[in-house]
Amino acid sequence: MESYKVMIVEDDPVTAMNLQIALENQGYEVAATVDSSIQAPNKIKVYEPDIVLVDISLQEDADGIELAKYIRERHCLPFIYLTAHSDADIIDEAKQTEPYGYIVKPFDPESLHATIQMAMYKFHVEKEREENFEGLKNDKLNLEKLLYNKKLSDKPIVPFGEDYYLDISVCETFYQGKKIKLTKKENAFMRLLVAQLGLVVSFDQAINYVWEEKGATENSVRTLVWRLRNKLPTDIIQNASGIGYYIED
Repeated sequence: MESYKVMIVEDDPVTAMNLQIALENQGYEVAATVDSSIQAPNKIKVYEPDIVLVDISLQEDADGIELAKYIRERHCLPFIYLTAHSDADIIDEAKQTEPYGYIVKPFDPESLHATIQMAMYKFHVEKEREENFEGLKNDKLNLEKLLYNKKLSDKPIVPFGEDYYLDISVCETFYQGKKIKLTKKENAFMRLLVAQLGLVVSFDQAINYVWEEKGATENSVRTLVWRLRNKLPTDIIQNASGIGYYIED
């Protein structure tokens, strides 16, 4: 089990103490315990917890929800609500802050542990997706730069093969001046091949660039290439066995 540094924001001293004991017994480090939303922001900066447990109703109002909004807007941190309330209006307002879980008071130590572990797992998955998305954006930006550097000086077209060109302004492929009718994915794959003329486009590159939805595989790429080859007038897409595909420069 991976341990984490937890910060508790709870204005009931007995509950706060019980939470601290339960967390420490389960191997967590309690970074700090505070009893108001006023103290919490500074404590977060000082102690840098991995996750924050926030009582929804600090000082018998919704200060916990306001604190959660602050955490979401200012810190890349997951938070879990502590609540003894079943008030629908409070829960609806709390949901808008997209917490990583709820712990109902009085809490069960095993449920507390499971909720924290699931929250951290969800947080890490989301962070990884964001990093992958940023990486993909950078890849697409680099690809656009490659295409721009290959274009004719006075036109938005990139010649390749024999009598082919890619119009980068509309992402369309042409042969002998006539547009080849391709699907969105087929045009995207051609764009990737042309940007890297003479270089192999790997299966992973193709999957990450062409498919926005999940579930694409190497066979998805092979099927796409088979369809493309049937539409292109000449056989310009070459195999790099077990690696990917390329068009000769």
